Amino acid sequence: MSLPHEFSARELVGLRRNGELSASELVEFFLTRVDAHNPTLNALVTVTPEQALQQAREMDEGHRDPGVLWGLPFADKDLTNRAGVPTGAGSRVRSGKAVPLESDPMARAMDVAGGISLGKSAVCEFGLSSYTESLVFPPTRNPYSPDHGSGGSSGGAASAVAGRLLPFAPGSDGGGSIRIPAWACGLVGLKPSRGLIPGGTGFDSLAGLVVPGPLARTVGDAALLLDALRGSGITHRATGHATAPATFSEALQGVSRRLRIGITTRHPWESFSGVGLHEDADLAYRAVASHLEGLGHDVVELHWEPRSGYPEAFTTIWKSAAASLDLAQSEHELLEPLTRYLVEAGERLGAHELARALRELSAWEEDTIGQFSSVDVVLTPGLATVPPRLGFYDAQDPEVNFRQQVEVTPYSSFVNVAGLPALALPVALGAEGLPVGIQLVGQPGADATLLQLGAELEQVLGFTVLPAPTW
Repeated sequence: MSLPHEFSARELVGLRRNGELSASELVEFFLTRVDAHNPTLNALVTVTPEQALQQAREMDEGHRDPGVLWGLPFADKDLTNRAGVPTGAGSRVRSGKAVPLESDPMARAMDVAGGISLGKSAVCEFGLSSYTESLVFPPTRNPYSPDHGSGGSSGGAASAVAGRLLPFAPGSDGGGSIRIPAWACGLVGLKPSRGLIPGGTGFDSLAGLVVPGPLARTVGDAALLLDALRGSGITHRATGHATAPATFSEALQGVSRRLRIGITTRHPWESFSGVGLHEDADLAYRAVASHLEGLGHDVVELHWEPRSGYPEAFTTIWKSAAASLDLAQSEHELLEPLTRYLVEAGERLGAHELARALRELSAWEEDTIGQFSSVDVVLTPGLATVPPRLGFYDAQDPEVNFRQQVEVTPYSSFVNVAGLPALALPVALGAEGLPVGIQLVGQPGADATLLQLGAELEQVLGFTVLPAPTW
């Protein structure tokens, strides 16, 4: 029999359901993987073996409902509060703070679904950047090449899943924080529609940007984790009129229809960034467009003219979100240069500037959805460059740092502004042996359509059998 880390999450659920593997055996195995490889990858910042083993024993003894996840291990992102476990948020500011007494909704949803947390996955400081290199923990490494980063802000989650320390992991995405690590680490990552996940609809965040979602090795595993995050209460606040399925796992069994797919390499940062598309990214994008035609879909060039004003408005919201952390002035000295710049710039913004940015992004959302309405799905590249090496981002000059982030990730944040679902898929390994991916953007509320199309491409591209990291 293969070892547990060689199975997909759905296969592990099948083994658990058939009685071939106990929850305790599963948790013990993955804790051993964490002990062996986390010192190199730096994917988990906190490990909680005693709590995890206790929960597994309770499940094996029939005192805990196995839910849809049947005791599969995962890690909470270290921005998510879990009762009794420190929340570090990648910041020196949080050192020595009181341990939370209550769990956040996303942690509770995973518990109800039968997941067992092994600890906390690494993040950048307060989740404000697209890479996971903070001053409180060694940089999180990419399992495909330890000299390269794993993306961010869900970089620890992605590194742990790609390195087979976990079967899958939840993340959160406010500008690409699920999809960027997925592209960097060769994973499937879904940014759900705004309003889909009850424990993190997005409506409670500034400009409605941040939503939780899954990081997984297969589309089926992502659908399973999405079902767990959504829980039994189906919200109707998702933008648009598409009907969500009873479960996304079941939706993958349905017959997908012929889709009209618009393809574009345009993005709203064109006036801000002069860096072009890397050859690996361009080849992957064009290969997927060809495969989609081969699958019988109608592939057309999308004549998208991104509305101007986006860079300034999004940057204003980013700074305002940082200012909303409500830190004491004395704590500013503990912040990393980028975070301090964002916090202090945000504190200087006037109400009229924030209001103007919110109006612009609202208009931008309406305009973009309108321009995308002639197609069912939009195909874009993933990262515009190869995943950067550790230390690539300027640690001292925040404005240079921000420009670097935009140049690597120009295709991610606009989806958050529009509230649309987006699926990151791996395509191949590039010339340097690093993963290369693409993005599929759906119509409002059409998450199931994206997963069905992703499953089709999964069969054609064979990315589940790409040479995996030898961890």
